[in-house]
Amino acid sequence: MPYFRDVVGQEEVKQLLMSSVRGGKMPHALLLTGAEGSGKLPLALALARYLLCQNRSADDACGTCPSCRMMDRLAHPDLHFVFPIVRKKAGKDSVCDDYLPQWREMLERSAYVGLPQWMEKMDAGNQQPQIYVRESDEIQRKLSLKSSQGGYKVMVIWLPEKMNVECANKLLKLLEEPPAKTVFLLVSEQPDMLLATIVSRTQRITLHPLADEEIGRFLRERCGLMEEDAHDIARRSSGSLLKALENIQLSEENQLCFELFVNLMRTAYRRDIRALKAWSEQVAGMGRERQKNLLEYCQRMVRESFVTNFHRPEMVYMNPGEEQFAVRFSPFINERNIFQIMALLEEAQVHVEQNVNPKMVFFDMALRMIVEMKQR
Repeated sequence: MPYFRDVVGQEEVKQLLMSSVRGGKMPHALLLTGAEGSGKLPLALALARYLLCQNRSADDACGTCPSCRMMDRLAHPDLHFVFPIVRKKAGKDSVCDDYLPQWREMLERSAYVGLPQWMEKMDAGNQQPQIYVRESDEIQRKLSLKSSQGGYKVMVIWLPEKMNVECANKLLKLLEEPPAKTVFLLVSEQPDMLLATIVSRTQRITLHPLADEEIGRFLRERCGLMEEDAHDIARRSSGSLLKALENIQLSEENQLCFELFVNLMRTAYRRDIRALKAWSEQVAGMGRERQKNLLEYCQRMVRESFVTNFHRPEMVYMNPGEEQFAVRFSPFINERNIFQIMALLEEAQVHVEQNVNPKMVFFDMALRMIVEMKQR
């Protein structure tokens, strides 16, 4: 459970939040937004610790009071969590408390996490995680209780954009008339997907991407990397500490995305219709969140491969395996086809988000990729 000192960068935001708490001007609802890996969830957890600490200092929680010791185990009775989940039993909505042991275990390892890591942790398979309407009743029940320590009650809602409409409307009522000394911390990757009425009842704070120096320092001091390796990984991480941690050791998910991207491009170039159909069926069975992750990865690899043609290595942000492939692949990505290829991938991403039949989406995209791969 992080302290403010554990949150990488974001110094101005940390000082603003601590000053608000000390001055008794803490808003009842904060909306933390920003790029993936900028530290939104760690910052929310550090703020929750600071709010609940019984002996806070000017720059952090004390770490020794009973509240801090309970926070170390993520077991403070006045701290509550809401996050996207999947049904444990078909036809019956689950609640977040059903997954609380997995949630705590994940955060004990690192608070810098994304939805793919959480889906893997709860063994979501192809189910689409969401916050079900039943959770709104749990929120109301928990916040109706008196504070066990006589201070704040904190409700951390991770990825509130995953709430279904009925749940979101019930949350809106709570935000309109919040219980006394209750603070909502909404941590959102896609705030534009939230109800405008919810956003209007929060104070929004947007976190900026981390500087390469901040990521590099973290990799040296906390991960034990050498200066050169830390600098290289930080440069390739696009301001995201989450990407930096993934780049230290290529995750299984990223490795799968890389293999699927390579397979798509090689098969499209060979015009192997049967193999492209098999590829599209494989991807169609992955689940929507993983499909979106793959399409984002493909767009990044196309951009990086195009930049490789300029022979400016300081502008290329790929790991060694990706760079090795891009050296051979980059001549096939040029000014005559890059915009069309990117448009294909973006169109597929829109269709996936609209829940169009994935077999049709990916097979159509793969077939049209044949034409673009021949534009040399």
